[in-house]
Amino acid sequence: MTDHSDAARQFGIRANLSQFLHQLLQVFLVGMAIGMMRNVIPALAETEFGVPRGSFVLLVAFVVAFGLVKGVMNFVAGRAAERFGRQRVLLTGWLVALPIPWLLFFAPSWNWVVAATVLLGINQGLAWSMTQTAKLDITRADQRGIVIGLNEFAGYVGVAVAGILTGYLAQWLGPRVGVLVFGLAVIVPGCLMAWHLVAETLPWARDGARPTSSGAAGNVRRAGHPRYPAGLPVQPTTVDVFLTMSWRDRRLAALCQAGLVEKFVDALVWVFWPLYLHQRGVSLPGIGWVVGVYGLVWGASQLVTGRLSDHYGRHRLNVAGMLLCGAGVAVMPLGSGMAWWSSAAAMTGLGMALLYPNLSAAVADITPPAWRASGIGIYRFWRDIGYAMGALAFGAVAAWGGSFEGAFGFVAGAMGVSALVLVVWGEETHPTLNPLR
Repeated sequence: MTDHSDAARQFGIRANLSQFLHQLLQVFLVGMAIGMMRNVIPALAETEFGVPRGSFVLLVAFVVAFGLVKGVMNFVAGRAAERFGRQRVLLTGWLVALPIPWLLFFAPSWNWVVAATVLLGINQGLAWSMTQTAKLDITRADQRGIVIGLNEFAGYVGVAVAGILTGYLAQWLGPRVGVLVFGLAVIVPGCLMAWHLVAETLPWARDGARPTSSGAAGNVRRAGHPRYPAGLPVQPTTVDVFLTMSWRDRRLAALCQAGLVEKFVDALVWVFWPLYLHQRGVSLPGIGWVVGVYGLVWGASQLVTGRLSDHYGRHRLNVAGMLLCGAGVAVMPLGSGMAWWSSAAAMTGLGMALLYPNLSAAVADITPPAWRASGIGIYRFWRDIGYAMGALAFGAVAAWGGSFEGAFGFVAGAMGVSALVLVVWGEETHPTLNPLR
C-alpha cells in the first residue's frame, strides 16, 4: 500500500492522479462484479434455477436481499471507514465476494442465488462506497461533480460490459461455467489490487476537516442559514447523523428519498427487463445489449453530467433526471423490437446519468468533512434500500395484475412523485452557485 507523508498530501485530481486512476479501476471491477448477475441469472431463473413461471415475488427475492444488505453495509461502511480507514473496508468488500462465483456455479436452487446475492450486497456496500469516499477525500470541493461522475461512469460501464460479456459466455460455455469464469476473472484481480495498489485516504479527510483547510471553507452560507446542518457537534453520534440525513434537514431528506426511489428503476431493470425481453424471444446476448445500452448510456453520460453540475448546479439536473428516467421506464412496454427497447433503455440511462452522480454530489456539498463519509453512507443506505422496497412493491403489483406492464407503470409514477418532493424540499447546493457568505 502506498504511503503519503503529511508534506506530500495535496487536494485535487491532478495532484493525486495515480491513486485516482487506481480507484477508477477498482470501481470498474466492482461494477463488473454486480453486472455478472444482471443478465443470465434473472433470464434463466426458471430453466436453470427452478423458479416457477409467474412467481413474481419469488423472482424479486434476490434483489430484495441485495438491497437490504447493501443498504445496511453502506451505513456500516461509512462509520467503519472513519474508524479503520478506507482501504481496509475496500479490501474486506473484495474478500467477501470471493465465494460468489462458486455459489452460482454449484447452486441447486434459487436459495443459493439469494445467498450469493447477500454476499454481493456486502461487497457492493463496502467496496463501491469506499471508491467514492476515497476520491472525495483526495479531491477539491469544486471537483465533486466530475469526481462522482467519473466514479459512477467507471462503475456502470463495468456493469454494462459485464452484462454483455456474460451473455456471450453463457451462450458459449453454458450459464454456470460462464459466470464462474467471469466472476473469478473480476474478483481475484480486484482483491489483489485493493491490497497492493490502493492507498489509505483517511489522512486527507482529516486534513479537510481542519478549519484552516480549503476543504472546510466556512460553515455559513448566508445569515441564519448554515451550509452544513445546524445544531450538531463536530463529531456527532451515529443517531444524530442518521436523523439529520433522514428527516431533520429537509434538503438532505429530499436527496435521500430521491435516491431511494430512483433505485426502483435499477431494480426493475435488473429483475424484470431480462425476463420481459426473454419472454419476447430475445436471446441472452440480445438481452445483454438492451440492458447494456441502459448501462453504457448511464455510465458514459456521467462524464458530461457530473461536470455539468460543477458549472450549472445539481438541483435542476437531479429533477430533470428523475422525470426523464421515469419517462424511459413508461415507454419501454409500449412498443416492440430491438430499436424501440434500446431507445427506451437509452432514455432511462440518460435520466439516471443526470441524477445519479449529482444526488451524491449534493450530499457531499452540504455534509462537513468530519462526518461526510457517514453522511454519504446514510444516503447510500436509503438509496440502496430502494432496491428492496421497489422490488417488493413492483413485484406485488405485477403479481396482482399478472403481468409485467403494471410494474413499469408503478415505477414511472413513483419517479414522478419523488421528483415533486425533490422540487419542494430541495435546493441548489453547489458551493459557488449558492455561495458561502
